[in-house]
Amino acid sequence: MLRRIEHYFEFESLHANWRTEILAGLTTFITMAYIIFVNPAILSKTGMPIAAVTAATCLCAAFGSILMGAVARYPIALAPGMGLNAYFTFTVCLKMGVPWQTALGAVFISGVIFLLLTFGGIRQLLVDAIPRELHAAVAAGVGLFIAFIGLTETGIIVKDPATAVTLGNLRAPATALALFGLILIALLQVFKVRASILIGIMGTMLTGYAFGQVHWTPSPHSLHEITATAFKLDLRGALHVGAFEIIFVFLFVDLFDNIGTLVAVTKKAGLIPDTGRIPRLSRIFFADATATIAGALTGTSTVCSYIESSSGVAVGGRTGIPAIVTGICFLCSLFVAPLVGAIPASATAPALIIVGALMLGSVSEIEWNNPLVSIPAFLTIVMIPLSYSIASGLGIGIASYAILRVLSGKARKQEWLLYVLAALFIFRFVYLSRG
Repeated sequence: MLRRIEHYFEFESLHANWRTEILAGLTTFITMAYIIFVNPAILSKTGMPIAAVTAATCLCAAFGSILMGAVARYPIALAPGMGLNAYFTFTVCLKMGVPWQTALGAVFISGVIFLLLTFGGIRQLLVDAIPRELHAAVAAGVGLFIAFIGLTETGIIVKDPATAVTLGNLRAPATALALFGLILIALLQVFKVRASILIGIMGTMLTGYAFGQVHWTPSPHSLHEITATAFKLDLRGALHVGAFEIIFVFLFVDLFDNIGTLVAVTKKAGLIPDTGRIPRLSRIFFADATATIAGALTGTSTVCSYIESSSGVAVGGRTGIPAIVTGICFLCSLFVAPLVGAIPASATAPALIIVGALMLGSVSEIEWNNPLVSIPAFLTIVMIPLSYSIASGLGIGIASYAILRVLSGKARKQEWLLYVLAALFIFRFVYLSRG
């Protein structure tokens, strides 16, 4: 039986082993476990019961991750997306006054549209339309993005009214603990310890406990609480013409965030063949769309692929097993969520910084002496972290690439979808700037 599982997940061709794959799954879970508490905290501002959203978050993350690992066989974990949950709460519900039940209906409809686009092969065509030259740029940009997230979460980098950002107070206890974790993981990397990221996270957490820097307040909940949001979505309200913009944003951001994450993680894992086409792409999108539908049904915002999956890839994860392990951990979190909350950002953020550094290695693949490639690649790399959006950075890279090819007379008819995408991105950016 075990041999059949290994054959299904292509252990031999990917040079995988159970120890590394399981370790990768645990590492991915630890680096993204914050979503169990952050997502309910954000969505509860809409009036949704926090205990119900907590259960829904764990359940749909478990379902989506296990589905991704088992069906698509990739080490990519899924959970309710950061950014989209903020849009759901602050723009749709609080600013526009849309009830959370109607907003859930919009999420459900966007998931169904995703599924239809997947079956029609449209999403696969969109991925193929992205120039291969930008794949390395996306991976590097996402690396900077997650490193920046780690730096800000720990207070190493803070906001500044004069310069936008500046160096934080490195003597602050939480920041000092994060710096300790950063040095610990880096040192383990130097000595080529395979479990360096996981050991670093746990070592930093234990150090924080020893010095009294780790505190958390457990909040009891049960699976039964999910009934307060499960199947409460309002599809009729979501189909109202006024909800078109909401559905469009859920579709647009989730689609290109997922494409960016997919390219970055598979690139880092070495899973993209020389042809540039990602194998089993339709299965990846099927898992993503189905998880979004499940999330709307249980009571949470759009579910998407998580860039924190790259931490598991950095450990050595290559098959779908890490995603399945991550999903099982989320399933267990339904019952032990307060214990998961004991892992502070000071322990997980250093892992994001290190993984971000590792992902920057892809810049060596970019033709820096070719302005037609290097300028769009540079814009992609810098705009992903500066705009705080994978979708926006990817969009600017695609738009600039297309504009340069057209104006230089190097556009080709077979690239028509690239120019359609560029036009859609430009329209969206202009629309956003007016909003």
